Amino acid sequence: MLKATGIKKAYGNLPILKGVDFEVEKGEIVSIIGASGAGKSTLLHILGTLDKPDQGTVELNGAKVNQLSGELLSVFRNKNIGFVFQFHHLLPEFSALENICIPAFIAKTSKRDAERRALELLDLLGLKDRAAHKPNELSGGEQQRIAVARALVNHPAIILADEPSGNLDSANANALHEFFITLRDNFKQTFVIVTHNEGLAEISDRVVTMKDGLII
Repeated sequence: MLKATGIKKAYGNLPILKGVDFEVEKGEIVSIIGASGAGKSTLLHILGTLDKPDQGTVELNGAKVNQLSGELLSVFRNKNIGFVFQFHHLLPEFSALENICIPAFIAKTSKRDAERRALELLDLLGLKDRAAHKPNELSGGEQQRIAVARALVNHPAIILADEPSGNLDSANANALHEFFITLRDNFKQTFVIVTHNEGLAEISDRVVTMKDGLII
């Protein structure tokens, strides 16, 4: 479902990605590992259309995302790609329910349908009783699970996660990893995850190692 071919990226005279080929099947959890500076996050940002490659192409479900720009690219990203980062980036003035709904509102989903979907996700995460709580009233693990629900609200084709459990203790990290497995098994959700967490890499369907801007 995701295919990147010949991806090169440099910042100034510093080459970061040196010709990366990468593919992901639907319903697969793929972890990308490697030392800091290997190019993992840069690749993830290019796969997620947050950055453009200097050379190479990215296709998602047959769409050549390199050929999209401006509003078309924003709409495509909002509909097809969910993001989870190390820090949850929840908006402090909004409740858990409202934070989850934001991408749906951007997609012009009705308030009723967006809130129904958000409540389904909260229930799936065991957080339905936290719907009205603001981020500062939630634990770190709960905040990150709300961020995952936000990434899922538009039924994205793929979730791209950059160190999603990097800011969590081991118990919350394990709970988050188990949730990823549940989403894959029950909903065929696809994940590409950049991680240093050995436990997360071990439960993935496939582990890809990067070194010096290449997949080795």
